[in-house]
Amino acid sequence: MQRTKRWAIFIPIFAIMTVALLLASSAAASSYKILHVFDWAQHPTGNLVRDAAGNLYGTTAYGAGSGCNEGGCGIVWKLAPNPKGAWTYSILHVFTGADGANPCGGLVLDAAGNLYDTTELGGANGMGTVFKLAHNPNGTWTESVLYSFTGDAYNPVAGVILDAAGNLYGTTLSGGMSWGAVFKLAHNPDGTWTESGLHSFAGGGDGDGAYPESGLVFDGAGNLYGTTVFGGTTCGWGYDNFGCGTLFKLKPNLDGSWTYSVAYSFLGLLSSLFGNYPMSGLIFDCAGNLYGISSGGEEHYGVVFRLAPNSDETWTETDLYSFTRKDGFVGGEPSVGPPVAGLTFHGGSLYGATEYGGDLNACPPYGCGVVFKLTSGAGGWSETVLHAFLGYGMYPQGGVTFDPVGNLYGTVANGGSSHNYGLVFEITP
Repeated sequence: MQRTKRWAIFIPIFAIMTVALLLASSAAASSYKILHVFDWAQHPTGNLVRDAAGNLYGTTAYGAGSGCNEGGCGIVWKLAPNPKGAWTYSILHVFTGADGANPCGGLVLDAAGNLYDTTELGGANGMGTVFKLAHNPNGTWTESVLYSFTGDAYNPVAGVILDAAGNLYGTTLSGGMSWGAVFKLAHNPDGTWTESGLHSFAGGGDGDGAYPESGLVFDGAGNLYGTTVFGGTTCGWGYDNFGCGTLFKLKPNLDGSWTYSVAYSFLGLLSSLFGNYPMSGLIFDCAGNLYGISSGGEEHYGVVFRLAPNSDETWTETDLYSFTRKDGFVGGEPSVGPPVAGLTFHGGSLYGATEYGGDLNACPPYGCGVVFKLTSGAGGWSETVLHAFLGYGMYPQGGVTFDPVGNLYGTVANGGSSHNYGLVFEITP
């Protein structure tokens, strides 16, 4: 199946709207503020990460420099808050292609303040990398390629996660039999890294998963969980030969190996549930339930789902909220590319962003995207649109990140200036 760039879908050319539209918002009385507009680097897509000092870090998938066929290979950037409320933007690293190209998965910080992520392409074999940005005592940053992918596993579009020992784990869209893989990078005492494959997906039609588009998450026992967009059992939908997606589990064994299992197969129209093709990262609540976003739903604009563990190690799916075109839209037909923005828990509510939806007149016919909040009540889960983008900024592809006082931060992949390169925003609910 051919992979597609999700930011290349449904993006017509828009006239730049007036400054009044920058602050316009729908539904909720929240304050929206633009922190930075990109004018050299292009298309911020991954989740932001925030350090203890309040600095924000992110990547752009394209732009900056002359590599990657003159289009630029992307950057790592930082926004530092100033006492008077302004933010200072700086570029920490510009990719050249040889050291990676097109980072889109979202950064992760270790306890020492170092940053880690993947690039979809570039590196020694042109198949993607895992990289580290080391924070030096003098405030500078040093980039190093920890691993360049080969044909066994390649094209990572999601980020990595760290365990307590400093090892890294992630997924690739390709590898094995071209259905994707799960990998581990072990941190050796001499500072080198050793890559090992934890699982290669066999593809749809035989029960296994296919195309792990999002990253991984640990439970309290050290088990790894993730999703695949396709695979699992036949689901009675347009891609039934591939299945409607899976939840998978990798359990660590005492000898260092891992045991793989399909924990749940999304059933699409073959059940009363309409969530299928899970495309976002997963998050746990304190009770051990998993939450994510999938395509499908009653109007096929996307679903927020919960998977609850049962005593027999099966899982029960509940669809918490189905989006409409006006309150959020994650896409009808599934694609295989950068993951859909995931969810964030804050104060007992779920927060996130959708790439489309909102004011359909602003970015016809699908809308420019929204930032939303889901709250649980006696009647189930209800949505509040915190901000609907209106064209100057549009198409958020990353999730949202909170500071300690409840402000949330995110990016949009397009808009912001005549260059259409994207921006960073802040919302005070």
